[in-house]
Amino acid sequence: MAIACEERVRALRGQLARQGLSGFIVPHADEYQNEYVPACAERLAWLTGFTGSAGTAVVLAEQASIFVDGRYTLQVRSQVDVQVWTPRHLIEEPVPSWLSAVLRPDDKLGYDPWLHTPQEVKRLEEACSKAGAALMPCEPNPIDALWDSRPAPPAAKVVPHDIVYTGKSSEDKRHKLSRQLKNENIGVAVLTAPDSIAWLLNVRGGDVEHTPLPLGFALLYQDGTASLFLDTNKVSEALAPHLGPSVGIRSLSDFREALEQLGKAGARVLCDPNRTASWIPERLARFGAQVIEEEDPCLLPKACKNAVEISGAREAHKRDGAAVCEFLAWVSREVQTGQLSERDVQSYLDDCRRRQPLWKDMSFPTISAAGPNGAIVHYRAVEEQCRRLEPGTLYLVDSGGQYLDGTTDITRTIAIGSPTPEQRDRYTRVLKGHIALAMATFPNGTTGAQLDTLARRPLWEVGLDYDHGTGHGVGSYLGVHEGPQRISKGGHTVALKPGMILSNEPGYYKSGEYGIRLENLVVVIPAAGEGGRKWLAFETITLVPFDASLIDRTLLNATEVDWLNAYHTRVREVIGPLVDSSTAAWLEQATERIA
Repeated sequence: MAIACEERVRALRGQLARQGLSGFIVPHADEYQNEYVPACAERLAWLTGFTGSAGTAVVLAEQASIFVDGRYTLQVRSQVDVQVWTPRHLIEEPVPSWLSAVLRPDDKLGYDPWLHTPQEVKRLEEACSKAGAALMPCEPNPIDALWDSRPAPPAAKVVPHDIVYTGKSSEDKRHKLSRQLKNENIGVAVLTAPDSIAWLLNVRGGDVEHTPLPLGFALLYQDGTASLFLDTNKVSEALAPHLGPSVGIRSLSDFREALEQLGKAGARVLCDPNRTASWIPERLARFGAQVIEEEDPCLLPKACKNAVEISGAREAHKRDGAAVCEFLAWVSREVQTGQLSERDVQSYLDDCRRRQPLWKDMSFPTISAAGPNGAIVHYRAVEEQCRRLEPGTLYLVDSGGQYLDGTTDITRTIAIGSPTPEQRDRYTRVLKGHIALAMATFPNGTTGAQLDTLARRPLWEVGLDYDHGTGHGVGSYLGVHEGPQRISKGGHTVALKPGMILSNEPGYYKSGEYGIRLENLVVVIPAAGEGGRKWLAFETITLVPFDASLIDRTLLNATEVDWLNAYHTRVREVIGPLVDSSTAAWLEQATERIA
């Protein structure tokens, strides 16, 4: 891989020189600005060898850097040739800051306008300007000319998603949003986020691994009608009858012309500057449209699940909890042999989920990590790194399922054999942070950034922390990572609202030794409050026990013990009737009260 990547970087530099460019930016992105991209858009992996879901590479004439966040600092060094690539932390050293320091006057830095949002382009232009350099759009992407074996675009059928799972018809959703457009005198909204289109039209696809996304574009008009642009080979027999006469299905190749027509008509067109490829508003403006920079109108309604979606999420988590408990019971029996590998247990867990009703897929590739591999936040059990679950180590498993009625995501860490005092201390501090967040009540208008400290405080008290967010939004049979809601240290100003589903996942990672993460999903619900102000709280919907052997009781206060005992009682009462006798026996023991 190292030799191939070195050759690819050399070939790219040659291509750039022929185009008169000094460098090129390669983000992990596609034209839909989706976190998870199809194989044909994995340009970053093709060029560098890095397979994470977030990152950016910059190739200059004499140096090449790859920027990743804290989830991938270990992974990137194991996957890329550090003789060719310099790994950098994109939070501590943002790409624009680095560029403004290393670019030379008169340099020409290339970028693909389909792979960057207007806000990203603005920051890059400012960085280039500081250095006296220029940012140059490149179409087509120069990597595509070098990628001989590039996979074909995906062509999965787009199918209806039944109202028994969505709770609201597409017509109701479209007309509610169209009133918002009308009130703002906006003629049409451009929708490029696949999950927004899937939610609005009540459809699902299969273009992205583990996430039922239909890749395409849509236009939502002020009168509540819409146009859906996609590869016509992806149109299922049921799609047109499901969408009805108010939603036209057009070829993906018609999208450019549709934008030009909007421009020539002088339309006021909404584009989300943080989620739309910069090519689109540039095209609209070039042909005369008035581009209105506002948030994707589907974003908040999609995040705030309705009663049917919340009920579906609860039911999906019951079945998912049964699958994970069956798995953990099996591990507790089989691990004594000392023969179980990370891949063995991953395969068993995946099979447990496949047997559940309404299961469609995993919500992401299962993270099955033993010992030091657990310190790699987004580890994958590959052949050359796969370890056995050996006594004296910790095993971390982060996994989830896609069910027709909901999306799940859960992480548990268990001890193999007897844990050390340090491991019990760290585990219990992570658990304390998890409980603090789970028990939080907060006034309406509170953001996830304001709550993040609750989960970190027990670790901060002894000088420890973790380098990832505490919580991400989760979709309804959609993305396991969904915005705009988040729980993280800063920069996120979206207030939490009833119906939002988020993860609660503090952790601790000791490089080269072990990792700990405890993740449940929670839904934001109304709570009692005084003074006439609305208050909110979290309802935990994940139902799987925590490993009691890793809990240091002396570190828990009475309130934390009460929460844990109540949670375990609920897990036993709900999951017990759904599992076989051997799993039920394990569950009885795993949920015993802590005095």
